[in-house]
Amino acid sequence: MAIFRAKEIAQFSDVELQEQLGKLRLELVQDNGKVSAGGAPENPGRIREIRRTIARIATEQNRRRA
Repeated sequence: MAIFRAKEIAQFSDVELQEQLGKLRLELVQDNGKVSAGGAPENPGRIREIRRTIARIATEQNRRRA
């Protein structure tokens, strides 16, 4: 899953935003599951970037609602 920047997110439609948000949340749950099971993540910075991208998408959705 790609990490999106604010400019890229602004170009997505509402449906695409919802799809990407679902995929990212699923990926975050999977990565956090690996860590909580005692394993080391393949890329430790990836979890942080996923969380930030989720926040960017949520911010864009809130901006569009207003």
